[in-house]
Amino acid sequence: FAFFDECKDPKACTIILRGGSKDVLNEIERNLTDAMQVVRNVVFDTRLLPGGGATEMAVSMGLRKAGLKLEGVQQGPFLAVGEAMEVIPRTLAQNCGVSVIRTVTQLRAKHGAAYEEAEKLHGEGAFPKCNWGIDGTTGKLVDMEEFGIWEPFSVKIQTIKTAVESACMILRIDDIVSGSKKRGY
Repeated sequence: FAFFDECKDPKACTIILRGGSKDVLNEIERNLTDAMQVVRNVVFDTRLLPGGGATEMAVSMGLRKAGLKLEGVQQGPFLAVGEAMEVIPRTLAQNCGVSVIRTVTQLRAKHGAAYEEAEKLHGEGAFPKCNWGIDGTTGKLVDMEEFGIWEPFSVKIQTIKTAVESACMILRIDDIVSGSKKRGY
């Protein structure tokens, strides 16, 4: 192997991949492409959010709090999306083999305590800084800032937008199907 470091004014580089089989090589190439896209995203938009389900739980808690201030039918979407946002922490806990209910409940309690503390210090409607999430290896709750797990803001926002748009599309299709049954088709 030859490694060239500290080249003067580099314009391009070549990466040579080696693998035991074509399938392994294709997987390595996909992983490298994904890694380069993450770097590209962070270079263009340097904002980062805590990983490990911390962002999803914070959004979930905020939506639930906002939903509880409303009454009637208006409350439903806030609570439903808030519950849906907990899928990532729940999946992380499940993949680690820990008690999903216990872990997600503890995470929810950490974020709830952060909301209460923020409201005491800054008044109602204050948004807390809570970076607690789930360690994807052990399943323990950790502060993602101390743990060093971050996700690109742009990727997280696009993921949430896509999820909401997909849910709206499914509801529209369901509306069309249920509407066609009423007409006798």
